[in-house]
Amino acid sequence: MDEYYVYVYIDPRNHEEFYYGKGRGSRKSDHLNDAGDSEKTKRIKEIRKAGLEPIIRVIASRLAEKDALLIETTLIWKLGKFTTNLASGHFAGKFRPHNTLHLELSGFDFQNRLYYYNVGEGPHRNWEDYVRFGFISAGQGKRWGDAMKGFNEGDVVVAYLKGSGFVGVGKITKAAEMIRKVYVNGKRFLDQPLKCTNMDDNGDSAEKSEYVALVKWIKAFTRDEAKWKRKAGLYTTTHVRASLDGQAETIAFIEKEFGVDLRKLIV
Repeated sequence: MDEYYVYVYIDPRNHEEFYYGKGRGSRKSDHLNDAGDSEKTKRIKEIRKAGLEPIIRVIASRLAEKDALLIETTLIWKLGKFTTNLASGHFAGKFRPHNTLHLELSGFDFQNRLYYYNVGEGPHRNWEDYVRFGFISAGQGKRWGDAMKGFNEGDVVVAYLKGSGFVGVGKITKAAEMIRKVYVNGKRFLDQPLKCTNMDDNGDSAEKSEYVALVKWIKAFTRDEAKWKRKAGLYTTTHVRASLDGQAETIAFIEKEFGVDLRKLIV
């Protein structure tokens, strides 16, 4: 129902907006009775100590809840640290992080995202399989499966192989699925002659299955040809997936060693 609104608290001493919220009914007035020591409550106490009351105004009304949440988040993002809101609100993941306007960010200034991908070789993963059959994977636990599901079609991945270095740059052509649902060229993925024979472990479990995303490799090297330079400030992590936004040294290194323009790939 379109019964939600978005409201603002304004300091009458300087007319600064210091809190945004969404609600319905009498929600906008509830903060006047808040206890505790939040920045919002402290501000209200200071206003009252000056013999005044906060100015409360509804700035958008007759909204569905999801629309109210989006407007609230937009306003919080716009003023950022200048509000007393404790969180960035709903939809926060869709907004550019604060203090990044000096950077070009994938997914914001470019259509797709640029990610570091940790190959994580072991009983369930093999780099040669990745190159031969065009995919990346992770799983055997919810945490790692969820990381794979964060890749979207069109995203660019820079693959890192522990103990060797950076071994591949590729573009996701199909988002990750449970391994038993994946087909390559009309043939079941698990029917391919894989060197790694344990990839189907826990294949019937949505939480523990290996998750496979198909990839078109733009440039890939063998483990012996891996690109690495010690003490060069190159970014690595044990996480399956991590953003390369802001990792200027690593991006420059990859572009030079792989002969690619990563920004053109994610445009």
